[in-house]
Amino acid sequence: MERVFWLLGPYVIFTLAFGGVVIPKLNLILDLVCRQYFADKQAHDPDFTLNPALLADPQRKFGSDNPECKIPEVQKNVATFMLIMSLLTGSLSAIVVPRIGHLSDRYGRGRLMAFASVGGVLAELITVLAAQFPEVVSYRWMILGSVFDGLTGSFTAGSIMCYSYTSDCTPPSNRAVALGLIQGCLFAGLAFGPLLAGFFIKWTGTSVYLFYVVLGCHTAFALFVWLVVPESLSKRKQLAAREKWDKEQELRAQTSGSWLHTIRTANPFAPLRVLWPKGPGTSPALRRNLVALAADDAIMIGAPISAGAVIILYSELSFDWGNLESSLFISALSMVRVFILMGLLPLVNYFGRIRPAARLRRESGVAAVERNSGADNLDVWLLRIALMSDVLGTVGYVLSRSEEFFVTSGMVTALGGLGSATSQAIISKHVPSERVGQLLGAIGMLHALARVFGPVLFNGLYAATVGFFPKAIFVLLASIFGIGLLASFLVRPHVVWHDEPEEEREPLNPGTFDTAAEQVPIDEDQVRFQ
Repeated sequence: MERVFWLLGPYVIFTLAFGGVVIPKLNLILDLVCRQYFADKQAHDPDFTLNPALLADPQRKFGSDNPECKIPEVQKNVATFMLIMSLLTGSLSAIVVPRIGHLSDRYGRGRLMAFASVGGVLAELITVLAAQFPEVVSYRWMILGSVFDGLTGSFTAGSIMCYSYTSDCTPPSNRAVALGLIQGCLFAGLAFGPLLAGFFIKWTGTSVYLFYVVLGCHTAFALFVWLVVPESLSKRKQLAAREKWDKEQELRAQTSGSWLHTIRTANPFAPLRVLWPKGPGTSPALRRNLVALAADDAIMIGAPISAGAVIILYSELSFDWGNLESSLFISALSMVRVFILMGLLPLVNYFGRIRPAARLRRESGVAAVERNSGADNLDVWLLRIALMSDVLGTVGYVLSRSEEFFVTSGMVTALGGLGSATSQAIISKHVPSERVGQLLGAIGMLHALARVFGPVLFNGLYAATVGFFPKAIFVLLASIFGIGLLASFLVRPHVVWHDEPEEEREPLNPGTFDTAAEQVPIDEDQVRFQ
């Protein structure tokens, strides 16, 4: 558990920058697209008079503050542009993320976590150039930034590496709490980042410098996790995973001439096979659990991310919100999630798991060794409660007629923060430790696919209905969460992928280890938590 705290410090800084730039970046795109829209309109219609406010320095005036930009035509162009960016990032991430997850089982989490940040650095560099020199660097160059971001796995790969790192360092009983801390840092960044960004913009008098700060935070995070954060996987586990991989490759090479092998190799969805495992130690219940949990996790992570931008666009259009109001809304929702993940979830875990286990240990006089044993009843019900809150909150969005009701509905959805941490912990409890990276890589692929198809659904639907029924996005969102809630009732507790026999897990080359130092390949987690 101590190693997780090495990750929290840089992650907090990273998420503060990430949260602080969400609204300014959205409104930067809105401003640049709006200016381009009216410039094109003036070029095609010489009689059209362009409002001088739209030619103002973008360092001083954003599109959300221009009433001329709050028209369906501009909103449609913004939604379409963001859709293109999301499609590129998501589709490339879907290919890259599962491979990064699988590689991390063999080469460690830290270096690949740093690699996942490189694309973000390049993307923010292009954003800085577009914000600083809008007349020279077109906002369309930000599409190239999305390509760079996707080629390194984007935020999805970084999150999966953080979850894998945390799973390596924590026992099953505390895993949800540890993952809650990681996700709590994310929402703390979303809560306080916009406030700090607002003060920073007011202090400097321009928003452009904020993008420089974000670029620096991305770079610092990548360097810190690469050079400073200790690796969570021991050299022994990494080497054993590599040798197991080599053996699998040798077996595949023997069938490389078959057409079936060629099809499997070329299949871009091949990493998802880990969600439907077969062979010794598996069962139909395991396969059903993994598929249902993967679907729920993709919904709880992907749906809010995919719909987030258009929810802000909707609120700014319907309630005449600007930077301040949108930032306060995001901050309030995120602060509630921080309280739930860092305050409520540890309390629930203590009274639901830690305290009963301590009482059992006192009564029996035996210290139990913690092993992965699948989800328990507490896990399952936390997941269902979280999804129920998401359903109720999004229905509230549909029914809202005032800002107060809209904000209250958002607070109800914030309780869904329990589900994201719980689902990641449950999934990692179903598989042996040497498959955590591979499994979470497949989950990351689903997250990336959600970033592909989610924006198509939400941005496309918003662009098509903003003129007559903009709340259609909330109807779709409530339906998706409803499907996730139904899927959660398929999950059964205490189902696990039983570990392979120890002799099958030993390294293929016994001479790799010093027999004097490691006479028996003891699992480090067992030693730590006995």
